[in-house]
Amino acid sequence: MNKKRVHTPEGVRDVYGIEYRRRSKLKDKLKHVFAGYGYEGIRTPGFEFFDVFNSEKGTVSSREMYKFFDREGNTLVLRPDVTPSIARCVAKYFSEEIVGIRLCYAGNVFLNNSSYQLKLKETCQLGAELVNDDSVQADSEVIAMAVDCFLTAGLHDFRISIGEVEFFQGLTDAIADDEIKAQLREFILNKNYFGLMEYVENLDISDEVKQVFLRFNELNGDVEILDQAEKMVSNETSRQAIARLRRVYEILKLYGKEKYVGFDLGMLNKHNYYTGIIFKGYTYGTGDAVLKGGRYDNLIEQFGKKAPSVGFAIVLDELMTALQRQEIPMEAESVHTMIVYREELMKDAVAKANELRRQGRSVILERQNPNCSRDDYEQFAKEHYLGEVLYFV
Repeated sequence: MNKKRVHTPEGVRDVYGIEYRRRSKLKDKLKHVFAGYGYEGIRTPGFEFFDVFNSEKGTVSSREMYKFFDREGNTLVLRPDVTPSIARCVAKYFSEEIVGIRLCYAGNVFLNNSSYQLKLKETCQLGAELVNDDSVQADSEVIAMAVDCFLTAGLHDFRISIGEVEFFQGLTDAIADDEIKAQLREFILNKNYFGLMEYVENLDISDEVKQVFLRFNELNGDVEILDQAEKMVSNETSRQAIARLRRVYEILKLYGKEKYVGFDLGMLNKHNYYTGIIFKGYTYGTGDAVLKGGRYDNLIEQFGKKAPSVGFAIVLDELMTALQRQEIPMEAESVHTMIVYREELMKDAVAKANELRRQGRSVILERQNPNCSRDDYEQFAKEHYLGEVLYFV
């Protein structure tokens, strides 16, 4: 009887076989990088109360969340962003801690984005957060760790682009109208520089600020771009932002990571909780940033603890796509041996499997199928990247 096949909803997908094993291996390698910097694992729930992610927290818009109700009528949300969940945990479990708290995680996030964007609505993120530290050294540490994550994954051609929210803030401090600020932010977020130029031309703002916005798309490049930007602004907030970026660059030189970074003073992030440095990681083979992060000094305070923090998240799905398209080999958690046995020789086959497993090897014990030839088993082993096939036939 033919039964109708059930497909997954749009925006989600199954992961199995060699892809699953490669993902698992890549996650382990990235977790090893986090551990090397002293970050401890944390796991937060897959869904939380709506208030954890509401607009006051500066996370995604309500219409991009998957919302539902429990039996008591509480509004719950599938986690669209891990950082607010970490912030809630820090305020609850580390309220008295004043030394730096280093946490890392791996978990799925859910975004109800438009189907026209052709993006996954469920993705896996791995990230790290450094809490209780407002220093430029903390900014530099997480960026250096981000670089190490990319290198450990096997990437060679990539760039961590660094910006500063305060640079934009300094330019708009003199603008009283919040709607104008929001519109400027929208143009910049969407990289709509033609629209930005047209909009700015008609604004009643100082010529200095107007000229900066008119050249906003030029404010990205190597460290020399900071000199150019500094000559264009006179407000103290923007100049301090540039000075902080210089200090980050000098510290990254101590880590030996400076060649992997550039600067983009026109960078903003859709999450409004970022307050200082922000950064994104780009490479070939993917249309979006593989890594996003930044400083959020006020977010945890909304949950009850004043704790300046900085962190980042890697979108594992985007990273794997980039590795595949760049034809960079990906290791997989391997099954070392498959033992094919005839039923009369099951005792010997089980004994051999036990022996190999005691040696730390993984073993598939497969009863011989009369409809399968030796070539079929060899082909199966090849397709599933098995180490060897032993026959008790």
